[in-house]
Amino acid sequence: MKKIGQLLLVALLGAGLTLGAYKAFWEEPQVRTIIEEAPAPVRQVSQVKGAPADKVSFVQAAEKTVNSVVHVKTATRAQQPQTPLEYFFGMPQNPHRGRGRLRMGSGSGVIISPDGYIVTNNHVIARAEEIQVVLNNEDEYKAEIVGRDPTTDIALLKLEAEELPYLEFSNSDQIRVGEWVLAVGNPFNLTSTVTAGIVSATGRNIGIIDKRTAIESFIQTDAAVNPGNSGGALVNTQGQLVGINSAISSQTGTYEGYAFAVPSNIARKVVEDLKEYGTVQRGFIGVSISDISARMEEELELPSSKGVYVAGLTENGAAAEAGLEKGDVIIAVGQKEVTKSSELQELIGSKRPGDKVSVTVRRDGETYTYELVLRNAQGTTDLVKKEDKAFVNLLGGQFRAITKEESQLYGLAYGVKVTEVKEGILSEQQIPEGYIITSINQNPIRDVDDINAAARRLRKDEPVVIFGVLPNGREKYFAFDV
Repeated sequence: MKKIGQLLLVALLGAGLTLGAYKAFWEEPQVRTIIEEAPAPVRQVSQVKGAPADKVSFVQAAEKTVNSVVHVKTATRAQQPQTPLEYFFGMPQNPHRGRGRLRMGSGSGVIISPDGYIVTNNHVIARAEEIQVVLNNEDEYKAEIVGRDPTTDIALLKLEAEELPYLEFSNSDQIRVGEWVLAVGNPFNLTSTVTAGIVSATGRNIGIIDKRTAIESFIQTDAAVNPGNSGGALVNTQGQLVGINSAISSQTGTYEGYAFAVPSNIARKVVEDLKEYGTVQRGFIGVSISDISARMEEELELPSSKGVYVAGLTENGAAAEAGLEKGDVIIAVGQKEVTKSSELQELIGSKRPGDKVSVTVRRDGETYTYELVLRNAQGTTDLVKKEDKAFVNLLGGQFRAITKEESQLYGLAYGVKVTEVKEGILSEQQIPEGYIITSINQNPIRDVDDINAAARRLRKDEPVVIFGVLPNGREKYFAFDV
């Protein structure tokens, strides 16, 4: 009885720690201990139980892949808590104070060109102050961030190197459930680890990317993936890049049979945008969507649950202009059938503003096809380069000068109110809607143009300090690097 009681206690503790382990795995660097000298590279290829050696061999794919997968080491500055004076009055005593200790992290990356471009996960390098990349031959390089996209959890790094081994992207639309795949990365700092499995499912949306415009259409596999594998390669038996390993579903924080990878088509499009424009060009069709539940299928008298329900349309958006209506069910984009929202997000996410797509919908038992011209988040078809983006755009939001009533309510002579938070610095720094910016680095902010003017006055490597008033009236500042 005593042993049974101990086992039950362990089980209950495991269940209680599930959420904490999950959050720690996703919200913090993959490995939170200090990185020590890595053990000798592991070159042994995993074998599949019950598979005849002459029928299934991963040797060629593994040998090709291990030399193109790198170990990504990061140094992240831990946030220090505010002093009581700063907490209660929001006054920055010293913007350079409180930067905290460097904390080491680890992940993986994939070389995708001989001149040193590397794709990895955004969460591997987010907030990193220093990034070191170790190749399979143990050569070590300093890496620079070319760009990153939190909405797909993809980032692009660059090394100053030549003639590196690299992997080619495959067409992830052609991947099939049941197909053999290899996962290659650096779990637990064990470099060049290869595991094998099959594609368990495609188009998985598991809700781990906390972004309003997130694109989740993961490839699910049962190849063993653990902390440290993030950013590594998922390849087919020809050694072509099928996806970027990103997540696991686990109650313990380690592999339990469910791993997820960003499809190569999404990763390739993000990489191409970051290389060419410095920022991701996201096309939108201008609809709010949902999967079709059994209840919706019955109430709307639909022939099946396949397709994506159009719950609403953006005014003057691409879909509304083309003729789509609320209540339509999108069943195809081009020649590609659409059965759920994650598939639609993946297909549209691979396009840019200005691209034309045909969308087929079911309406009142009839089928209609419309030609749409995709637009950007601002409702235009323009492509934007990073260097052309004003600081106010990098903040990611909508702004306006405060009204006379707001000036009296908060006792302010001037200020600019955040009326909407989108993707960008505001979201990353958790600056809320309703926050009133009164100064940036001690430059008064009276209108939106003052935001850009204050940013232009920043010295190189000078942190940004935004001072203002929260919706509850409490003064608060936000300090960060750009």
